[in-house]
Amino acid sequence: MFWRKKSKDEVSPQVQEVELPKRNLTKSIKSIFSRIKFDLEDLSSLEDVLIQADFGINAAENIVQELTSIAKKQGLSTEAELKSALRELLTQKITRTDSALNLDSEQIPYVILVVGVNGAGKTTTIGKLANYLVAGGAKVTLGAADTFRAAAVEQLATWAERSNSELVGPKTEGQDPAAVAYETVEAAIANQSDIVIIDTAGRLQNKQGLMDELGKIRRSIEKQVPINEVLLVLDATTGQNALSQAKAFTEVSNVTGIVLTKLDGSAKGGIVYAIQQQLDIPVKLIGVGEGIDDFGFFEPGEFVLGLLGEGE
Repeated sequence: MFWRKKSKDEVSPQVQEVELPKRNLTKSIKSIFSRIKFDLEDLSSLEDVLIQADFGINAAENIVQELTSIAKKQGLSTEAELKSALRELLTQKITRTDSALNLDSEQIPYVILVVGVNGAGKTTTIGKLANYLVAGGAKVTLGAADTFRAAAVEQLATWAERSNSELVGPKTEGQDPAAVAYETVEAAIANQSDIVIIDTAGRLQNKQGLMDELGKIRRSIEKQVPINEVLLVLDATTGQNALSQAKAFTEVSNVTGIVLTKLDGSAKGGIVYAIQQQLDIPVKLIGVGEGIDDFGFFEPGEFVLGLLGEGE
């Protein structure tokens, strides 16, 4: 990932490659797999748990069939062997090559547009992401373009303060969201921010209205710089409803990545598999709590360890 860094000997900031802080969230993910017995002769309990975890019925059946086939070919029979094979199988299925944030173009500022229904943790996610990036040395500007909810603007202002980020909000109540987005990018360019993160309204009741609004926001931003990411925030505890929301938002916005929140209190981790398989959109970030540090990039191997209860 690249953004402006200034060394002691530099007169002006230069674009440099940086490494973000590492964070292990495995222990925070709730597991329902630990209470089942792995028996090659009867894996019906595994299929039931996969369905409960929101992999979906067809996916659960296919995974059990593949695990059975692998076990027979390799001569696996013990619970430890079967669980290890399942871990490798699930990791393989949810691993993608496009799960990293698109922050490598060296064209700064990077712009991240954040969408999602109200209550999914959208504004909180923005605050956590901003804090994460600031910890990695980035200068971040937040845009409060959800101008229809005063509470959303106030909440984002709180997160901006907590994360040491700049904030651009509406000049008047109910200001055009596209105007706020434009002014946010304009301010970010002026203050040499590395990354811009823009909050948007989360109303899905009127898809056409939301489509028009997001389209207008996109055009206002792209008059100045490209948009690097459109992140859709989903509440993992809502299970298959999150998948429905994802389908709806992909119809109105060019979503490039998913953020799954509230994974700490959820047994619905299979929604990662369902979203990636059915919508072909990568899960890029996860949130596992209310704390500002309860956030990180999606790591398939780590996630599966937590899902299977092996990260404790």
